[in-house]
Amino acid sequence: MTAAAVGAATVGVLVFQGATGYPESGIQHDRKPAPVKPHARTAQLATSDDGLSASLAQREADPFSMVGVTWTDPSMRVTGKVEVRTRSTKSGQWSNWLQLEGDTGQGESGAARGGTEPAWVGSSNGVEARMRAGDGATSARLPAGLRLDMIDPGSGKVTGIEPAAFAVEETTQPTPTGSPSEAVEPSQGTTTPEASPSSETPTEPATSEPPAASETPSDSPSQSPSGSAATVSPTPTVSVPPAPPSTMPQPPVTSRAGWGADESISPEEPGYLPGGKVKAVVVHHTAESNSYTCEQAPAVVRGIYAYHVKQLGWKDLGYNFLVDKCGTIYEGRKGGVDRPVMGAHAYGFNSETTGISVLGTYTDTAPSQAAMTSVARIAAWKLGQYGVDPTGTTTLTAGAGGRNYSGKTWAGGARLSFPTVHGHRDSYNTQCPGNALYTQLGTLRSWTAGPVTGLAIKSITGAGVSGTTYYTKASVTVNWSATTPTSLISRYELLVDGKLAATTADTATSAKATLAAGSHKISVRAVHQSGKTAISTAATVIAETTAPTFTTKPSLALRTGTVNTAAAPITLKWRATDSASLKEVRLTAPVAKTYGPTTTSATHTAKSGEAAAWKMTAYDRAGNTATASVTGTPAILQETSATRSGTWSTRSSGSYLGGKSYSSSSKNASLTWTFTGRSAAWVVSRASGSGQAYVYVDGVKAAVVDLKSSTTKYRDAIWTKTWTTSAKHAIKIVVVGTKGRPTITTDGLVYLK
Repeated sequence: MTAAAVGAATVGVLVFQGATGYPESGIQHDRKPAPVKPHARTAQLATSDDGLSASLAQREADPFSMVGVTWTDPSMRVTGKVEVRTRSTKSGQWSNWLQLEGDTGQGESGAARGGTEPAWVGSSNGVEARMRAGDGATSARLPAGLRLDMIDPGSGKVTGIEPAAFAVEETTQPTPTGSPSEAVEPSQGTTTPEASPSSETPTEPATSEPPAASETPSDSPSQSPSGSAATVSPTPTVSVPPAPPSTMPQPPVTSRAGWGADESISPEEPGYLPGGKVKAVVVHHTAESNSYTCEQAPAVVRGIYAYHVKQLGWKDLGYNFLVDKCGTIYEGRKGGVDRPVMGAHAYGFNSETTGISVLGTYTDTAPSQAAMTSVARIAAWKLGQYGVDPTGTTTLTAGAGGRNYSGKTWAGGARLSFPTVHGHRDSYNTQCPGNALYTQLGTLRSWTAGPVTGLAIKSITGAGVSGTTYYTKASVTVNWSATTPTSLISRYELLVDGKLAATTADTATSAKATLAAGSHKISVRAVHQSGKTAISTAATVIAETTAPTFTTKPSLALRTGTVNTAAAPITLKWRATDSASLKEVRLTAPVAKTYGPTTTSATHTAKSGEAAAWKMTAYDRAGNTATASVTGTPAILQETSATRSGTWSTRSSGSYLGGKSYSSSSKNASLTWTFTGRSAAWVVSRASGSGQAYVYVDGVKAAVVDLKSSTTKYRDAIWTKTWTTSAKHAIKIVVVGTKGRPTITTDGLVYLK
């Protein structure tokens, strides 16, 4: 028995659960579900004398979780501001004012009342409401019969099984006083309309065959200007259209039993699209709070169901599908999710569309990716049943004149072009589905239709990279990402030089490949569930096993700097190359250092008197390696070991090597050291008054060295000489006798053997 056919008497209804005669194929069933019975309470709003405002003073109420404001004439629309606020049963705090969407704009045939969209407010036990007419209203005055409807969707768990549900429905006519202090009236889960519905002919088809496409669409308005609604009776002879296979996979859908639908409140047979084909998907939001939890979402759906059926007098829930913010899809209007069920969601265009509504308000808040993904999946599946391109356009016939949110108007019977996935605001003057969701419709269409978007190779492990080129010995792991959700992707394929090398699941983000020697182009191909493909930009990968080479073997040379027994300054030199790409050269002993591919020398110190092997490894970007080493021992020759000529004096200080040094100001005085090695460094002490000396190498004058320094320095290796091989050499230093500063002080000779 629908709300439109309710009489004034109390009626007992015996309902046998599960006895509906329509198909439920394609639905995710829960084990032995039982219905959860909703309850409703109503309270009349007091309207001002000028009819431009109305209110309901703060008051106590039995617990409820959803509210809406309804009025007598279902053809009326409120364009002003409708606001409510509630008191939480948990905290006892009053909420901020919540603005309700002006009207449902869904066009149910036979509706008993008009109303706003319902709003989920959470468990509440107090309420207050206020309304004001706005500019552009159908009438300057607010509609008659304003009332606040409070829904308790029931808190029972949707599990187990119960016998047939029995409900006593009270439909007595309330006597509103218009007083703000009026008590809240219980309606025992039923609508209490201010006017009895008429007995006009129902607009739902009652024959065994659907009407021809040229007939007047069945979603055209059935209300008279006075607001009376047509009586709709159960029609057991309604023909069930076929469920065509879809080109897209069906996502999981929670059945009506799964979310606890009380089928006793909507016993009418479902209706189906006259043409038997879904031509477009209309996206909605339910225009309520986003604060519900995933566990509360079934209760939200039950609340909307009860509001549509019991408070507005609709035959069933208006939407074909609902999606919560956690991505769960719920079966909406009964009739079979895989059938072209006609809903009540898009005034004037219900007869050719299916409606998907996301639970929540998305005016400023963007929908979750989980919700977006599920909307795309259900839209893809439904449109795929009828060969409709989600990115295309379609022509719909208006069942009634109308105006959309952007101001476009049309007459009944007009043929209008719409995107096959569009927002409610495109066909009705409403903000639905909210700006934040509406701006995402392009993304929804892309996800629904394919191909996969945002596909890109992020990295290749098992390979080194230089610029945009990767290098490996053979085996690599290719890592990628895409912006299309995985549940809309069929699989990924790894391509090497355009040929299939590996296939992975839709959830994969990497795949392995073994490459032959040479240069390769590697890419990833993503296959959308539609079959459309996308290919990433290819990466160049060179596979090679040739090791680097040291074109110049490592060598050691003494360098200038401070000398002591623990550290003789040296320079390490080398040169490494690779046929593909040299990555780095590492010094592994006697210390650890890493050098870039273009570095060919480094300064170090070596402990005097100790032999050390300087070991190096060259790495190319493929991971191939080559090693080389050099061994050297710094040795200190004290000045006392030199052959002397001329006058030299001994100086003692802890700052000298060995604690002593030689000093001379005699012109042509000399010291000669003889040794076998490949590098030598003359060590001196320096000051501002130090003079000059000649340096002879193997009897040949090699340099004139000035020891003058603005600061005092000890053990300073001032001059060096290096040979390509180790051999016997003689180093002789001769005092120049520089005018005004003739003295030099020598601290010995260091050589590398």
